[in-house]
Amino acid sequence: MVLAQLGGSISRALAQMSNATVIDEKVLSDCLNEISRALLQSDVQFKMVRDMQSNIKRIVNLETLAAGTNKRRIIQQAVFTELCNMLDPGKPSFTPKKGKPCVVMFVGLQGSGKTTTCTKYAYYHQRKGFKPALVCADTFRAGAFDQLKQNATKAKIPFYGSYMESDPVKIAVEGVERFKKENCDLIIVDTSGRHKQEAALFEEMRQVSEATKPDLVIFVMDSSIGQAAFDQAQAFKQSVSVGAVIVTKMDGHAKGGGALSAVAATKSPVIFIGTGEHIDEFEVFDVKPFVSRLLGMGDWSGFMDKIHEVVPTDQQPELLQKLSEGTFTLRLMYEQFQNILKMGPIGQVFSMLPGFSSELMPKGHEKESQAKIKRYMTMMDSMTDGELDSTNPKLMTESRILRIARGSGRPVRDVVDMLEEYKRLAKIWSKMKGLKIPKKGEMSALSRNMNVQHMSKVLPPQMLKQIGGMSGLQSLMKQMGSKEMGGMFGGMGGDK
Repeated sequence: MVLAQLGGSISRALAQMSNATVIDEKVLSDCLNEISRALLQSDVQFKMVRDMQSNIKRIVNLETLAAGTNKRRIIQQAVFTELCNMLDPGKPSFTPKKGKPCVVMFVGLQGSGKTTTCTKYAYYHQRKGFKPALVCADTFRAGAFDQLKQNATKAKIPFYGSYMESDPVKIAVEGVERFKKENCDLIIVDTSGRHKQEAALFEEMRQVSEATKPDLVIFVMDSSIGQAAFDQAQAFKQSVSVGAVIVTKMDGHAKGGGALSAVAATKSPVIFIGTGEHIDEFEVFDVKPFVSRLLGMGDWSGFMDKIHEVVPTDQQPELLQKLSEGTFTLRLMYEQFQNILKMGPIGQVFSMLPGFSSELMPKGHEKESQAKIKRYMTMMDSMTDGELDSTNPKLMTESRILRIARGSGRPVRDVVDMLEEYKRLAKIWSKMKGLKIPKKGEMSALSRNMNVQHMSKVLPPQMLKQIGGMSGLQSLMKQMGSKEMGGMFGGMGGDK
């Protein structure tokens, strides 16, 4: 993913600091310089980086800290907090409500992925029970209406536009009025973009905004825009009242940090990020889990939501019971691979699990990893029930491995790789014995009963050391708040 390199650089800087024998001003400065360099290389605006560095130095005053204080933990927490502050303007965006007509207007430069994002936004809300509709008020770009029409038809969302009318304001007003009469509760207006900032573009945007009176204006920002992001976002904010930001093309190799500078420029929160071309490659943006994933700490709550979405309700108790027993069979691995393939973009899913992404999901190789999982499943199709349900690795003798290889048409080496992957995952899940998985909506209740001792066994030792040991883990959980951290770790054991 686009910010994986940034996350890796920050994690390495913190790990190097953790390896230092004594934490002094030099170690702190080296760590902060490394983090600042990583942020600047990712095109985050210089002023934001400078402010973050000075804020951390102010918070972490090594001279005034009492003896025995865990300095590593305080620095880790300060970095986490400042990264969150950088991405969080401190105010929520407008949220549409079902059954109540709501107009959302999309603005942005041409090529930022605005039209595709409109459809993704509509499709996301359609799955949540809304009745969305799309209006194409982009009369500047040839083919804009055709593109919106194709996208909307594929997603089965009503749309409005015209090949003849050249006045975007007239189309926008007619479309909004029509869909209000049809009782649509989310009317999305796609506006024109330009190759660069032009007075005509801003005037047109202002006129469409005045005519349709949108409840929310969303600024769509291409993640590859670089250092120009801050100025671009500011210019749009001065023309129309931007209330939220969506960052697109986060699956590419662009640096992406510049797009996150748009939060500071518009003082509006990022509400979604586009992570691919497909209609479902669209993630809700939540600051604390996002920063957790950026630092390689996973997003347990996001993963649990995915499980509740994908695993049929009647299968959930059985699956979760098996996981809580800590026994992990090849059949269970097969079922989870099936569910993971249903969950959507596989990179998003694995990045939510601490310790998973680096081995099975190399960065930038999502398609290869998806193909690898399908190969594993093909090999498991050639196994007997006894082999799939056994928890004894010694059962897999050379003759059985050879039979499975022949039956699946794969080399013996591939079967051995699959069994090694099974052993690795079984080892991780065995540590989760006694796991209590919350029902949907119960995350915060469980977070009050977190078993930190249990969580410390599940986390990789290097990550636990980086956090600052047991006390660091406990403080980090409290700092992140019950909703986010409880969602990530609250299910890992409910003993008081």
